[in-house]
Amino acid sequence: SDDGKLSFDEFKAYFADGVLSGEELHEFFHTIDTQNTDNLDTEELCEYFSQHLGEYENVLSVLEDLNITILKAMDKTKKDYQEASNLEQFVTRFLLKETLNQLQSLQSSLECAMETTEEQTRQERQGPTKPEVLSVQWPGKRSARRLQKNSLLPNSPHFNTGWTEEDSQWMTQINRLQKLIDRLEKKDLKLEPFEEEVLEENAKSHIMIVQRQMSVIEEEIEEFRLALKQYVESASSQGGCLHVSIQKLPSDSRFIVYEFWENSNAWNSHLQMNYSKTFQRSNVDFLETPELITTMLVPGKY
Repeated sequence: SDDGKLSFDEFKAYFADGVLSGEELHEFFHTIDTQNTDNLDTEELCEYFSQHLGEYENVLSVLEDLNITILKAMDKTKKDYQEASNLEQFVTRFLLKETLNQLQSLQSSLECAMETTEEQTRQERQGPTKPEVLSVQWPGKRSARRLQKNSLLPNSPHFNTGWTEEDSQWMTQINRLQKLIDRLEKKDLKLEPFEEEVLEENAKSHIMIVQRQMSVIEEEIEEFRLALKQYVESASSQGGCLHVSIQKLPSDSRFIVYEFWENSNAWNSHLQMNYSKTFQRSNVDFLETPELITTMLVPGKY
């Protein structure tokens, strides 16, 4: 309730993890409540958790430094990006994307570690009645939410006559979940160019296809739509522009813009125009993550 302290109901709403029972949470609450006020203040919480940080003291300290460093980098990027050259802007976008990928990799590992520890605790409390299917995911590896394939087939040493119909139905549901996760992991639309040697003298005969993916901040969608409309109108009026189309993904605030240009020279010339630079600058404020641009040359004539 923003009064500087936590009642038990507020404590339970935040700290309940689906593993500890209500009674255990209540006991935990009073363990931290050293002043016996039936309310926890910040000082009591800090004192309790600071005694149990262990190795995570270094982790949280590094995260605090990382937070400050990233904010400084974002501030400098916002100031310098507008005046940077095309190559410098490309390098900045790459560095932003690589930083995001590294952070997402760490986040994925932590999420899987959380799921694993919670699942192990539940199994210990319920008894080893179900096969273990979770393992911690480390950076660079695929999702750890995978079944141990073939571990419960008839020719497996884990198979025995105690395998019940209920267990079989449970495994069927897990298999369906695995397939769903596999489909979700492949949901991102990607336009992969065919690697083809393009000679300098016939480059003008190749049409340039550009795919631009932009994830927009929810609160900025209306302003972004106006900026995008102005950009598309200006780009479509250029002599070298063949076509521009927009797709708004219904599941999230992501826009995909497809642009067709007569050749790479027309595309490069378009990037130097004021309307194009204005749109790029505005995206710094509108987008949640750096814009992803994919280009591909296709033969325009034979």
